[in-house]
Amino acid sequence: MAIAEVHEVEAVGDTAAIYAELRQELGLPLVNLIWRHFAALPGVLPWARATVRPVTRSLEVQQGQDRIGQRVWRLVGDMRHTLPTLTADQAAVVDIYNRGNTANLQLLTALKKVVAGEAAGGGRLVEGQSGAPTPLASVPGMPRLDRLEPATSQMVRKLAALHGEEGARAVPSLYRHLALWPDLLPPLHAALSRFSESGLLANGRSALIDMADATASRLLPALRPPGVFPAEQRVATLGALEAFAGRLIADLSVVGLLLRRPTSEQRLP
Repeated sequence: MAIAEVHEVEAVGDTAAIYAELRQELGLPLVNLIWRHFAALPGVLPWARATVRPVTRSLEVQQGQDRIGQRVWRLVGDMRHTLPTLTADQAAVVDIYNRGNTANLQLLTALKKVVAGEAAGGGRLVEGQSGAPTPLASVPGMPRLDRLEPATSQMVRKLAALHGEEGARAVPSLYRHLALWPDLLPPLHAALSRFSESGLLANGRSALIDMADATASRLLPALRPPGVFPAEQRVATLGALEAFAGRLIADLSVVGLLLRRPTSEQRLP
């Protein structure tokens, strides 16, 4: 069963306003799946957004994004050549997800701590806010999974299956978006299968989760939960946060950063 979500074209009222704010604050032309899923859980999206709003553009998160990129690029070694070469349009899509995933991994790990009952608030970050990020260019919209050609849909699901039960339930938007180029999917699956079998994906995931956890602990004093979390949504929200922050976003950060590994030292796009 697919994970519930409120698609951007279907968002109205407060949900649409929060989506617009997320796009602006992260400099992205789209809203990542975890936030679209929160919108399908009554009361969760506004609570989650208010909680992490003070730190979304913090230097702590921005610097964490840079550290995540460098860590992945060090892990890959000489295996980069086995990945398919992206066109400019494909690279633009991957850059969008890399920015969203590396920020959300940190923000959602902090949010998970709060929903699980850890104390938050009462302090502020040592470092201040970064400037507004340079907006990334718009790209063609992500196709709906149920509207893809059967062979393309099957390949998207095969890619998602590399990420266990979590991927089967919440098919990653990156793969759904790259389905705009069906010929890219088979070589991408072949390469990522090798990375999975070699342990690279698991090692990268573990490293990034540990890094995000350390950052999240530093973010906790600056979080601002707006009152009591809706108790009837706690189990579903923690399950989603465990699936996304505990695996999927870390996995997809590794995948996306591998695809965009620079030839020389540089900041994340």
